[in-house]
Amino acid sequence: MKRNILKTVFYLVVAACLTGCATQRAPQRYSSVTGLQPQKADYYRQLHAHPWPSVLKQIKACHIRNFSIHEREIDGHLYLFAYLEYTGTNFDADMKRMAADPETQRWWKETDPCQLPLPDAAAAGRIWADTKEVFFLP
Repeated sequence: MKRNILKTVFYLVVAACLTGCATQRAPQRYSSVTGLQPQKADYYRQLHAHPWPSVLKQIKACHIRNFSIHEREIDGHLYLFAYLEYTGTNFDADMKRMAADPETQRWWKETDPCQLPLPDAAAAGRIWADTKEVFFLP
Protein backbone atom coordinates (compact mmCIF):
# COMPACT_ATOMS: atom_id res chain seq x y z
CA MET A 1 0.00 0.00 0.00
CA LYS A 2 2.79 2.42 0.97
CA ARG A 3 4.57 1.63 -2.30
CA ASN A 4 1.44 2.50 -4.33
CA ILE A 5 1.14 5.86 -2.57
CA LEU A 6 4.80 6.68 -3.30
CA LYS A 7 4.32 5.61 -6.90
CA THR A 8 1.24 7.82 -7.25
CA VAL A 9 3.06 10.79 -5.68
CA PHE A 10 5.99 10.24 -8.05
CA TYR A 11 3.68 10.27 -11.10
CA LEU A 12 1.92 13.40 -9.86
CA VAL A 13 5.24 15.21 -9.41
CA VAL A 14 6.41 14.16 -12.89
CA ALA A 15 3.08 15.26 -14.40
CA ALA A 16 3.28 18.62 -12.64
CA CYS A 17 6.84 19.17 -13.90
CA LEU A 18 5.89 18.26 -17.44
CA THR A 19 2.85 20.51 -17.33
CA GLY A 20 4.96 23.39 -16.06
CA CYS A 21 7.49 22.87 -18.83
CA ALA A 22 4.80 22.66 -21.48
CA THR A 23 3.17 25.93 -20.43
CA GLN A 24 6.36 27.96 -20.23
CA ARG A 25 6.14 30.89 -22.64
CA ALA A 26 8.82 31.72 -25.13
CA PRO A 27 10.43 35.08 -24.37
CA GLN A 28 9.20 38.16 -26.19
CA ARG A 29 11.95 39.80 -28.24
CA TYR A 30 12.34 43.58 -28.40
CA SER A 31 14.80 45.71 -30.32
CA SER A 32 15.23 49.43 -30.71
CA VAL A 33 17.54 52.05 -32.18
CA THR A 34 18.76 55.51 -31.24
CA GLY A 35 21.56 57.84 -32.19
CA LEU A 36 24.72 58.37 -30.17
CA GLN A 37 26.14 61.86 -29.61
CA PRO A 38 29.70 61.74 -31.04
CA GLN A 39 31.09 64.02 -28.33
CA LYS A 40 29.63 61.74 -25.62
CA ALA A 41 30.28 58.37 -27.25
CA ASP A 42 33.38 57.60 -25.19
CA TYR A 43 31.55 58.36 -21.95
CA TYR A 44 28.63 56.15 -22.99
CA ARG A 45 31.01 53.29 -23.77
CA GLN A 46 32.75 53.74 -20.40
CA LEU A 47 29.43 53.63 -18.55
CA HIS A 48 28.50 50.38 -20.25
CA ALA A 49 31.93 48.88 -19.75
CA HIS A 50 31.25 49.20 -16.00
CA PRO A 51 27.47 49.19 -15.48
CA TRP A 52 26.17 49.77 -12.00
CA PRO A 53 25.31 46.49 -10.22
CA SER A 54 22.05 47.94 -8.88
CA VAL A 55 20.90 48.76 -12.42
CA LEU A 56 21.78 45.27 -13.66
CA LYS A 57 19.88 43.77 -10.73
CA GLN A 58 16.81 45.88 -11.56
CA ILE A 59 16.93 44.84 -15.23
CA LYS A 60 16.95 41.18 -14.23
CA ALA A 61 14.22 41.74 -11.63
CA CYS A 62 12.05 43.12 -14.44
CA HIS A 63 12.36 39.82 -16.35
CA ILE A 64 14.85 40.99 -18.99
CA ARG A 65 17.56 38.67 -20.23
CA ASN A 66 19.98 38.54 -23.16
CA PHE A 67 20.11 42.33 -23.23
CA SER A 68 22.73 43.79 -25.52
CA ILE A 69 23.50 47.16 -27.09
CA HIS A 70 25.45 47.41 -30.34
CA GLU A 71 27.06 50.46 -31.92
CA ARG A 72 27.38 51.22 -35.64
CA GLU A 73 28.50 54.21 -37.66
CA ILE A 74 26.39 54.88 -40.77
CA ASP A 75 27.20 57.79 -43.08
CA GLY A 76 29.25 59.49 -40.38
CA HIS A 77 26.53 59.17 -37.71
CA LEU A 78 26.71 56.86 -34.69
CA TYR A 79 23.76 54.61 -33.85
CA LEU A 80 22.96 52.26 -31.00
CA PHE A 81 20.91 49.10 -31.54
CA ALA A 82 19.49 47.33 -28.50
CA TYR A 83 18.08 43.81 -28.20
CA LEU A 84 16.46 42.13 -25.21
CA GLU A 85 14.29 39.18 -24.33
CA TYR A 86 11.41 39.62 -21.90
CA THR A 87 10.30 36.58 -19.90
CA GLY A 88 7.65 38.12 -17.65
CA THR A 89 3.91 38.36 -18.12
CA ASN A 90 3.30 42.15 -17.99
CA PHE A 91 5.91 44.11 -19.94
CA ASP A 92 4.32 47.52 -19.34
CA ALA A 93 4.11 46.99 -15.57
CA ASP A 94 7.71 45.79 -15.39
CA MET A 95 8.91 48.78 -17.42
CA LYS A 96 7.01 51.14 -15.09
CA ARG A 97 8.61 49.41 -12.11
CA MET A 98 12.04 49.85 -13.69
CA ALA A 99 11.36 53.51 -14.47
CA ALA A 100 10.34 54.11 -10.83
CA ASP A 101 13.63 52.70 -9.49
CA PRO A 102 15.81 55.58 -8.16
CA GLU A 103 19.11 53.98 -9.21
CA THR A 104 17.81 53.34 -12.73
CA GLN A 105 16.64 56.96 -12.91
CA ARG A 106 20.12 58.09 -11.85
CA TRP A 107 21.67 55.80 -14.54
CA TRP A 108 19.39 57.24 -17.21
CA LYS A 109 20.45 60.77 -16.18
CA GLU A 110 23.95 59.71 -17.23
CA THR A 111 23.08 57.78 -20.39
CA ASP A 112 20.18 59.80 -21.85
CA PRO A 113 22.24 62.93 -22.70
CA CYS A 114 24.63 60.69 -24.67
CA GLN A 115 21.87 59.55 -26.98
CA LEU A 116 20.35 61.29 -29.98
CA PRO A 117 16.77 60.11 -30.59
CA LEU A 118 15.53 59.48 -34.10
CA PRO A 119 12.88 62.02 -35.19
CA ASP A 120 9.87 59.74 -34.60
CA ALA A 121 11.07 58.79 -31.12
CA ALA A 122 11.83 62.41 -30.26
CA ALA A 123 8.35 63.46 -31.41
CA ALA A 124 6.89 60.87 -29.03
CA GLY A 125 9.10 62.04 -26.15
CA ARG A 126 11.20 58.89 -26.26
CA ILE A 127 14.89 58.19 -26.74
CA TRP A 128 14.76 54.73 -28.30
CA ALA A 129 12.70 53.98 -31.42
CA ASP A 130 11.13 50.54 -31.69
CA THR A 131 12.07 48.33 -34.59
CA LYS A 132 10.07 45.66 -36.38
CA GLU A 133 11.29 42.09 -36.48
CA VAL A 134 11.41 40.74 -40.03
CA PHE A 135 13.21 37.46 -39.35
CA PHE A 136 14.00 35.15 -36.44
CA LEU A 137 15.79 31.81 -36.38
CA PRO A 138 15.25 30.04 -33.04
